[in-house]
Amino acid sequence: MPSPAPRGSVTLVLGGARSGKSRFAEGLVTASGLERVYVATAQAFDDEMRARIAAHRDSRGGAWRTVDAPRDLAAAIDAEATENHAVIVDCLTLWLSNALLADADIEHEAGLLLEALVRARGPVVLVSNEVGSGIVPDNALARAFRDHQGRLNQRVAAIADRVTLVVAGLPLDLKLPKEPS
Repeated sequence: MPSPAPRGSVTLVLGGARSGKSRFAEGLVTASGLERVYVATAQAFDDEMRARIAAHRDSRGGAWRTVDAPRDLAAAIDAEATENHAVIVDCLTLWLSNALLADADIEHEAGLLLEALVRARGPVVLVSNEVGSGIVPDNALARAFRDHQGRLNQRVAAIADRVTLVVAGLPLDLKLPKEPS
């Protein structure tokens, strides 16, 4: 079982598709002992995505309160990351996709997110895909997405207390909280 995320901490959990990153992140939030808040960024544009969202929600069970935040993630973190709540954001990849599709100013949106993470009073665990390890995409939109995702992951990792990469269900800590001096 993973160690709980400390109060007011930021944890970034990275991995590829079906790597076990969401399950690991949920374990961190559960281990906190605080009320669990699941901030969902997915949007159901088709039946297949609606079924995925429903299955994911069902797998968590009733101990979680779900907040849908496909775009205004900073506001959701400000509202939910309180002293009594542990928050999971699943996932930054879909949030970024939503922002790109809305033709948003990605740098501005990312800045708002980072500011909200710094203000958080309870633990926040963010899930994000590591998308830059594969081949170079063949079209401009996919390359722009990959580049934005890489920069967003770097910016969140820079302020995070903990960064964990999950591969084949196995967590590898890349950054751990500093020991108090």
